[in-house]
Amino acid sequence: MALASFAVSLPIAAITVRSRAAVLRRAMSSSSVSAGSQARVGVVQMTSVGDLDANYATCSRLTKEAAAAGVKFLCFPEVFSFIGSKDGESVKIAESLDGPIMQRYCSLANDSSMWLSLGGFQEKGPDDSHQYNTHVLIDDSGKVRSSYRKIHLFDVDVPGNMVYKESRFTTAGDTVVAVDSPFGRLGLTVCYDLRFPEIYQCLRFKHQAQVLLVPSAFTKVTGEAHWEILLRARAIETQCYVIAAAQAGKHNEKRESYGDSIIIDPWGVVIARLPDRLSTGFAVADIDLSKVEAVRTKMPISEQRKFDSILKSSSL
Repeated sequence: MALASFAVSLPIAAITVRSRAAVLRRAMSSSSVSAGSQARVGVVQMTSVGDLDANYATCSRLTKEAAAAGVKFLCFPEVFSFIGSKDGESVKIAESLDGPIMQRYCSLANDSSMWLSLGGFQEKGPDDSHQYNTHVLIDDSGKVRSSYRKIHLFDVDVPGNMVYKESRFTTAGDTVVAVDSPFGRLGLTVCYDLRFPEIYQCLRFKHQAQVLLVPSAFTKVTGEAHWEILLRARAIETQCYVIAAAQAGKHNEKRESYGDSIIIDPWGVVIARLPDRLSTGFAVADIDLSKVEAVRTKMPISEQRKFDSILKSSSL
């Protein structure tokens, strides 16, 4: 069956139907995916605001709609639960991962029998003035399976836009995270990490990732210039699926996000996206890890790459 898209209940949600029967298995012998299984995954697009309850209501509704569409793994964008309009607001609402905000989403995952990728969450930081920007992975029983604290913080003077200083209120993480799941081996990242290919190379070649998660809130300016090309580049150079959930539209008077949530296959082809890059909804694709194996077998870059050995010899 050819790939197709269609809309579901309001707000608009695009569903990409599976293109063929998927034989889902890990490329590594430690695979947690059984042969003959297939993985229907979803990527959310939304406009979060400075209201925890309103954002949860949107996330809950989309999760239920995705479950009805057969999705087993749903990926939400960065700052899914809260986007403040004033400096320091996010720090004030930051909580530990066992706090009531995250536990609400754990219950949602359990009630929906669905894995959730939630990134980034305002996790309580090392002091009262800082938080962590944390990508949280919850399994279908509502258990926090893994978490990753964003390493690369967005301290940027965006041309024609404004100056961002994420490090003013956020402490950077220092650990690369990959985890096994029923959908392959997942590599966890957040937004601005996308501009640093080294972390994705590490996830692929040192941690054997097969699916890269990139929850984001790209600005309108940077998204228009670089969003899709960076994501496709990461998919091509790592030969991984990429699932990139995006914030979209105006959150408040100061902040606007580019949107365009997409799923990309290991050959760099966009296989799912919403028809409107600013609407609230989700897109769905069936990922097939045999395609990851096929691409890597025909173009064995993991066996041909030289840079690590060259780097070691030149640094002596």
